Amino acid sequence: MERRTVLRAAVLGAGTATFAGALWQQAFAAVAQPGPSPYGNLLPVDANGVELPAGFTSRIIGRSGRVVAGTGYLWHPAPDGGACFPTADGWIYVSNSEIPLVGGASAVRFRADGSIASAYRILSGTNINCAGGATPWGTWLSCEEVPLGLVYETWPDGSRDAEERSRMGRFKHEAAACDPDRRVVYLTEDESDGCFYRFVPDTWGDLRTGRVQVLCAPADQVAGPVTWADIPDRDGIPTPTRRQVGAAKRFAGGEGCWYDRGVCYFTTKGDGRVWAYDAVNQRLDLSYDDSLVPPGTATLTNVDNITGSRSGDLYVAEDGGNMEINIITPSGVVAPFLRLPGQSESEITGPAFSPDGRRLYFSSQRGPGGGIAGTDGITYEVTGPFRP
Repeated sequence: MERRTVLRAAVLGAGTATFAGALWQQAFAAVAQPGPSPYGNLLPVDANGVELPAGFTSRIIGRSGRVVAGTGYLWHPAPDGGACFPTADGWIYVSNSEIPLVGGASAVRFRADGSIASAYRILSGTNINCAGGATPWGTWLSCEEVPLGLVYETWPDGSRDAEERSRMGRFKHEAAACDPDRRVVYLTEDESDGCFYRFVPDTWGDLRTGRVQVLCAPADQVAGPVTWADIPDRDGIPTPTRRQVGAAKRFAGGEGCWYDRGVCYFTTKGDGRVWAYDAVNQRLDLSYDDSLVPPGTATLTNVDNITGSRSGDLYVAEDGGNMEINIITPSGVVAPFLRLPGQSESEITGPAFSPDGRRLYFSSQRGPGGGIAGTDGITYEVTGPFRP
């Protein structure tokens, strides 16, 4: 039997599940399928080289190695994971830099009318800062995607120096998502046999101390209950964290991570999946799998960073593929929302909505020029009638 048939049998055989999250309003058997976008078809490229639906416009916020408009700040190379934070008179978009040794993260501050007020560094001297996640108390967790990598807590307004959070585990970090209901932080690991973790701080809002736990489930399980086990040695020396608990479930290259109303969604690039961890019932299921759609119809491939909107829609960026951000609706429809043609040597990174939900930020990490150094990276803003 081909992989698609085996997986579909496993998924449907698992029965249905009741989820608290916005995406799980129907029976679980309805794994997201290609369909018409609620925003309609994409139009030809605009002046910035972006294909968008009718009613949406784009602008370029920053280009690697060039001054951010209205500031004296040079935008960093290889822009990656990002998030938005409200301020008293606007908002801030932060972005990681996925380059060796001097990676770090930068920020762009916007006024209430959307104009750029300033740009500046919030983290320097770190290594391959890939993704991360925002905290409910307004900080940005910047994650190092290297063996024994660390998480750094940063302040988007630049009011404090970044601080190392070594108690959150040392491994090839990718993304983080805070669950304020259970007071934990979920963490993905970018290894072909990586794990899905959660950090349980001793005090919510203080990430300096706490426990690291790993999700445990049968190796071949794609839907069903899970448990959590403590990692004996979070420093991962000499035994990597992912190999310390025999019952830990392995995932094929953990990428983006997003928590919404009781469910933590995360992507795995090695098998083209968007997973859904139901934190209320401690159950794991699939939201999307590119092999569980009719052959030749997968619009979403090479899954990577992920974010969500107020409407409950998920926005999943592609690493390569057709260079798209795809939407997955609460009714289980997956469709392209935007596309960057002519940038096949790049990847889309850092999708994040402004606090009012009217603007979507993202980057093309290496831009049309490609190249591993990311010196042609571009950071965009899309404005339009996003669903409330």
